[in-house]
Amino acid sequence: MGDTNLKKEDRLRLLLMQSQLTQQIIQNAILLEQMKMKQRKKKEDEEAQKKKRKKRSIWVRKWLKRRPELGQYRKLLNELKKEDKKGFRNFMRMDYETFREILHRIEPRIKKSGCNYRHPLSPGLKLAITLRYLASGDNYHSLMYGFRVAHNTISILIREVCEAIVAEFAAEMIPCPTTTEEWREISKKFSDRWNFHHCLGALDGKHIAMKCPKNGGSLYYNYKGFHSVILMALVDGDYKFSWVEVGCNGSAGDAQVFNNGELKEAIEGGILHFPPPEPLPNDDKDMPYFIVGDDAFTLRQWLMKPFSLKKMTRPQRIFNYRLSRARRIVENAFGILAHRFRCLLTTLQQDPSTVSSIVLTCVCLHNLLRSKKPNEFGNEADQEDENHNIIPGAWREDPPLHDGISEFANNTTTQRAKLQRDYLSAYYNSDAGSVPWQEDMI
Repeated sequence: MGDTNLKKEDRLRLLLMQSQLTQQIIQNAILLEQMKMKQRKKKEDEEAQKKKRKKRSIWVRKWLKRRPELGQYRKLLNELKKEDKKGFRNFMRMDYETFREILHRIEPRIKKSGCNYRHPLSPGLKLAITLRYLASGDNYHSLMYGFRVAHNTISILIREVCEAIVAEFAAEMIPCPTTTEEWREISKKFSDRWNFHHCLGALDGKHIAMKCPKNGGSLYYNYKGFHSVILMALVDGDYKFSWVEVGCNGSAGDAQVFNNGELKEAIEGGILHFPPPEPLPNDDKDMPYFIVGDDAFTLRQWLMKPFSLKKMTRPQRIFNYRLSRARRIVENAFGILAHRFRCLLTTLQQDPSTVSSIVLTCVCLHNLLRSKKPNEFGNEADQEDENHNIIPGAWREDPPLHDGISEFANNTTTQRAKLQRDYLSAYYNSDAGSVPWQEDMI
């Protein structure tokens, strides 16, 4: 009996302990749930506080409302249009007729619908602000006081207008030739103007400076010591860009960007339909057509570059002069581009995608102006006097865009390319290909 009573007491004690443990677990669970609810409520309150906006004291500053009467678009541009056409061209980097043509074509892309309490900015005002920014590189606050448009609105509309110009004009203004006839036309211009035959374009790259992107690290940090994107371009004999690629990070070099780009792939794949090899003028040996570049690129049959500066022979120096005379086209094209659109000489403050849109917009407008008004800015490019000495163009007075040369460029070449360059060197030193003044230039 005694043992039985002890067993009953043990069982009761065990049941009591289990009950107490269960109650403790329940209480802990309740406390934990209460803590979670408090944390959720705190988080919701914080998010609500973030979303809660301070009530505006004013919707639009009074002086901004006087934009129609006193802003530069309505007041200054109207005065320049009527009284000083040269001044309008200098302010907008184009004449009024070209301005109107661009506006007419992009207006459907940038026009906004109005509402009862706010009227949208006119497309003409948006275009004028954007063109003035491209022309001057002024910061948004400076433009705000001139055009009487809030700086945060300007930051949005400039990106919007640039994207509209690229979408409307890029395919028309930067059409990479894809037919044999188009390439022959470019080659003819190099032959007629620059006495360098079978040349289909001059290739080079430049760094476009910008601020360090958010979380960009060293991705856009170049060997020159600043953050940038690279503008790689092929230029024809009339200072127009026939192919461009922009947006590659500045830590890369010309050769790396070109080797990984679509142009090299298209050339090697025959997609661009370069003309078949033909004899040079006054010669009987077939010679491939090619583009020209500097030492950053790899020598190929379709890409000629100068001889190394070490231990050059006289014929090689003459060949380098003749090639550099043709390659000077691309340097001048970049110089004219930056001279017209001086935002490219500043450190752009936008994100990389917007920087790319801005650069492409400048290229589109450059080609448009070269097509419509090729002699409007006649003193911008280098000229030659009667003795073929260089008269520096106006763009050389500006700080230069930085070259995209990289010491890590892969310069492995082919034996055929070397033989081709040697043949060209001999040709330009012979009676068939020489020009009277070349001996005086070296």
